[in-house]
Amino acid sequence: MVGIMDNVSLRQLLEDVQTGVVTADQAVLRLRRLPFADLGFAKVDHHRSLRQGLPEAIYGQGKTPEQCRAIVTEMLDGPLEGDAGAPVILTRADVDQVAACLAAHPDGVVTPTGRATGADQIRGELSVVAWRPTRLRPSRALVVTAGTTDRPVANECRATLTALGLACDLLVDCGVAGVHRLLASADDVVAADAVVVVAGMEGALASLVGGITGAPVVAVPTSTGYGAALEGVTALLAMHASCAAGITVVGIDNGFGAACAIARMLP
Repeated sequence: MVGIMDNVSLRQLLEDVQTGVVTADQAVLRLRRLPFADLGFAKVDHHRSLRQGLPEAIYGQGKTPEQCRAIVTEMLDGPLEGDAGAPVILTRADVDQVAACLAAHPDGVVTPTGRATGADQIRGELSVVAWRPTRLRPSRALVVTAGTTDRPVANECRATLTALGLACDLLVDCGVAGVHRLLASADDVVAADAVVVVAGMEGALASLVGGITGAPVVAVPTSTGYGAALEGVTALLAMHASCAAGITVVGIDNGFGAACAIARMLP
């Protein structure tokens, strides 16, 4: 089977053909199913890393445990067995999906997010599972939450950043209703190479952080809040209208997307 093809794997394969470790016919077999593998229920994109610098991730919700396991297996196997390759990330996976994937690939690192929504409450909280994390990059990110309720989104973001090779610290419960909590950690905010702000309610924390640091700031509105918070819409619009110039805003509750935005920005 052919697994994720990133720049490192492709160069290694070409070098192995050049040195005779791998024959041309063997290389053709390994590349035959690129740029994607059709599993019938899913088309696994093996060229994502080559095009974007980030691997395709597996979104767990809506998939069966068996489907998740099959996709993880496809992404982990080959093209060069034993090669470090790109990371494989399974997001928003329930306990049954996690168990199925770990039974086949027990070296996955599980990060519970604390998120449980809808029918998933029956099967416990949702997790991020990562295999084959990227080697550590030189940059450091910081994830800041406005409240404790925002932490599941922050946990998803942090787990994804870690899988993508970025060191990441977490600063929780720093909402603007008690702004002194953030200011007490202002040095940590300024020291980070990039900051993710996770906030619901009116989403004001993003503007405050954006006014403290010159580093890239990615804002994640969350569905936390009463009445006119409109399940995250108010925070989303407020972040887009921020007076702190240059803030990047992702979709509501999208901690994974925020991590990918940071990974594109940082070395």
